Amino acid sequence: MTLRQAQGPDLLAPAAPSRSRLWWEIAIVLALGLGQSAVYAAVQLAYRLTDPTPLAQQTATLNPSRSDREVFDLIYQVLSIGFSLVPVLLACFLLWQSSRPHLGRLGLDGRNLGSDAGRGILLVLAIGVPGLGLYLGGRALGLFVAVDPAGLGAHWWTVPVLLLAAARASIQEEFVILGYLFARLRQLGWGPWAIILTTSALRASYHLYQGPGAFIGNFAMGLLFGWLFQRSGRLMPFLVAHFLIDATAFVGYPWVAAAWPDLFGLPG
Repeated sequence: MTLRQAQGPDLLAPAAPSRSRLWWEIAIVLALGLGQSAVYAAVQLAYRLTDPTPLAQQTATLNPSRSDREVFDLIYQVLSIGFSLVPVLLACFLLWQSSRPHLGRLGLDGRNLGSDAGRGILLVLAIGVPGLGLYLGGRALGLFVAVDPAGLGAHWWTVPVLLLAAARASIQEEFVILGYLFARLRQLGWGPWAIILTTSALRASYHLYQGPGAFIGNFAMGLLFGWLFQRSGRLMPFLVAHFLIDATAFVGYPWVAAAWPDLFGLPG
């Protein structure tokens, strides 16, 4: 008789975490990344709204230079991207399964990558044009600050770093918001729409530094992403869509701003 047979299957199975432990786990994961960003974004919005300069004349730089010395700017950029993915590694560690697919609870199984990528591209088309229209309309109404997606100088590594930054944003947000939080909140007994609304509000809150319009736009995006993820349970389309949206904005902005300075140029 084996040890497992002698003790019985239930004695060797890990105990399910308590509700309080799950809440502490969620708080720690968020405090290390997106929750921390949400707090800073709310404070920054308060700062912007109480500043004498009108909101429409303020600027938010998404990927600023971190040093006036090129080699150290590159080093700081890579370090910042790498360390910001630690909460993602923690989420993967917490939801890792010994059997395949190891990250199945995060919505990743390594199958149907081509069709998932295609769905991601369709999502870009569905979100990109309305999102651009919302930004331009919000700028006209003074609900957005001017967003400079690429504050880096022109170096040989600028485009690769911006693509890495787009990948970082996609991985950090979708792994935690859609993958991790959906799994844990379901485990806590939350219903689908409670999860969708809560995660959408969190997604919107860490974009508040761009102005109230960014909250509205990202909340709507969160509703769409959350509803579709709830139906499909597959994370890859949202990783692809988020990466393509940010990569286009980060890398393409200098050319767009030069072509249409009145629409996309920064305040003088």
